[in-house]
Amino acid sequence: MAQLEALLYVAGDNGINQADLASLLAVSEEELAHEAQKLKEKLDQDPDSGLTLIEINHDLKLTTCGECGDLVETYFNRDLSKNISQSALEILAIIAYKQPITRVEIDEIRGVNSSGALQTLVWRGLVKAEGVKDVPGHPKLYVTTDYFLQYFGYKSLADLPVIENFEDAAFDSEGQVDLFADKNNSEDN
Repeated sequence: MAQLEALLYVAGDNGINQADLASLLAVSEEELAHEAQKLKEKLDQDPDSGLTLIEINHDLKLTTCGECGDLVETYFNRDLSKNISQSALEILAIIAYKQPITRVEIDEIRGVNSSGALQTLVWRGLVKAEGVKDVPGHPKLYVTTDYFLQYFGYKSLADLPVIENFEDAAFDSEGQVDLFADKNNSEDN
């Protein structure tokens, strides 16, 4: 368990893919899952631990526990405690469901320029440019990050709500759906 914890610590925000981790530790993926569960329980049960173990997209990583979130945010001064603007949430939803997507394609869907809010999302680490589209000008393609999943409490993109499953009650007075209801105020950042 000490080796697992050490590897996850040095991997930092990126975490380590479970298959790669099992290979590094020379154990089966089942043994790794068991050890990871033991480490998670140890960290979660220790009142003096400021860490927890999470899984996102088959990667394991150590993060700060929810109780330490405010202090860590203050330290990094990234201003993540403020709510995300409605325009940024719209862009985030478009990227989450249509990725990879260019800024121009986002602008076409929204009908307005999205560059400012898009850069805010990149700065916050919720989306990133990953590759370019094979068209004239080679515009950047934007995708959500693992931090996006962590921030909103999802393990993978498959956990996002299926749009076709929304009932009429999920729509606000303007006929719009809040895909991140109660998630954008999460304290487990």
